[in-house]
Amino acid sequence: MPYFDHAATTSMVPEVQKLFVEHLTQAANPSSIHNSGRKARAIVEVAREQIGRALKTHPSHIYFTAGGTEADNLAVKGLYWSRQKDKARPRILVSAIEHHAVLDPAHWLEKTSGAIVELIPVNQKGVIDLDELTKLIAKNETDVALIAVMWANNEVGSVQPIEEIVKLANAHQIPLHVDAVQAIGSLEIDLSRINLDSLAISGHKIGAPHATGLLVLRNGFKVDPVLHGGNQEPEVRSGTINTAGAAALGLAVELAVAKQAQHAARLQALRDKLIKEISSLVPDCVVNGDLENRLPGNTHFSFFGASGDSILMLLDQQGIEVSTGSACSAGVAQPSHVLMAMGVDLFHAISSVRITLGTSTTETEVNQLITKLPQAVATARLAGLNVGKKEAVKE
Repeated sequence: MPYFDHAATTSMVPEVQKLFVEHLTQAANPSSIHNSGRKARAIVEVAREQIGRALKTHPSHIYFTAGGTEADNLAVKGLYWSRQKDKARPRILVSAIEHHAVLDPAHWLEKTSGAIVELIPVNQKGVIDLDELTKLIAKNETDVALIAVMWANNEVGSVQPIEEIVKLANAHQIPLHVDAVQAIGSLEIDLSRINLDSLAISGHKIGAPHATGLLVLRNGFKVDPVLHGGNQEPEVRSGTINTAGAAALGLAVELAVAKQAQHAARLQALRDKLIKEISSLVPDCVVNGDLENRLPGNTHFSFFGASGDSILMLLDQQGIEVSTGSACSAGVAQPSHVLMAMGVDLFHAISSVRITLGTSTTETEVNQLITKLPQAVATARLAGLNVGKKEAVKE
């Protein structure tokens, strides 16, 4: 079945799966001091060193979590709380297109801890407006608890000017958290060259098991823990370390970084072919996001007059899996907050489809999608003519 939803999750890498299964059979707690415990601890530390080498940071900066969502929550909540200890710093500056794993904890802090969340605007390409970020900081740099900006957007694939954002945050001594869940394996990540403070990665986006992830903490910034009850990752995270998951994640990160350039070049060629063919075959088709500086495996279309959900289901009936750019609440399609922040109008937003490629994507599968997608769009337009009527939307 042609699968084009790799931004949501991707298959485990065979080498990673083999290692993961091997360690699953071993009953050992890496916090135990007996022989089996010491062996498990050694496995965890080897994985930490693998990740440190791959990302070019010290292994002591790596903290294992149960996924990217936990890592984001730990960074946002932990940095905010820790920054209140010597002086009140209520403001959290968050890009308007962040994943909900960052947006939701920020707004939760607004409700529970007196935080003030200020959204950093983006342009029509889905890229942070650096001038607006500078203005937000300049309002009062001493009351900003943290800045949170994703490296690359999970919906439209636009890559952010992280180096410039890092320099801006460093100049004002404000901790910067970067969600790199979509970037790892697709873009170069060299932490010896980019002096950011906090970075989140999810394992299942790069061929590791679900419920694996990590948080990188650097430059002496501290986080208050979210979980309590064991302090297994000292002063950062409690909970028995997932030995098998850590081993699998270590290998997955190592492989993803080592193969990044080759992987990105292959996906970019397939992505560009897809964009070129669909744009020529389907009228009233718009590609959302930055056309030049985007994730190599990301394509995000709006097909005016068709429902994205209808296109998804029509393709699904033919054995082709894509996703939409809109969330669904109580069975009613809602426009994507990412597209809304980019200034995309409502009728284009609800007609969006996200197509993301991965390591298992073949040119044959892309050709199948190119063959099937135009008819799916045409059928969806016939089935939902009112989607294209502005009067209906306004009412």
